[in-house]
Amino acid sequence: MKKVAFICTHNSCRSQIAEALGKLLAADVFESYSAGTETKDRINPDAVRLMKERFGVDMELTQRSKLISELPQVDVVITMGCGVECPYLPSQRREDWGLEDPTGKSDEVFLETISTIEAKVLALKASLQESLK
Repeated sequence: MKKVAFICTHNSCRSQIAEALGKLLAADVFESYSAGTETKDRINPDAVRLMKERFGVDMELTQRSKLISELPQVDVVITMGCGVECPYLPSQRREDWGLEDPTGKSDEVFLETISTIEAKVLALKASLQESLK
């Protein structure tokens, strides 16, 4: 099974959402991890609240902010849109999803970001399933 790492600078919001949605929606195709070049003391509380409301997933129970040095060797690296500061990890495939950080913005912006990540996780799942055929 492929290992996918979702990476952003602080590993507190977008990459955590992607890890949670990967585990929820694509665990039959790939293993999901997330990490950053820095960490925060907790996952973004708005992300936690909205993921709980929308998907029934409590990210604080199963996830924490991690550094990229804590990741296993991965096959796919997905950066969230961290610009020139995106860390490099060796991988067979790399994508940048170019997502703006919703931290400090309205619930509507957060939910739009969550929906975008959901669609991208499902597209990645389909792409990886296709490559296994």
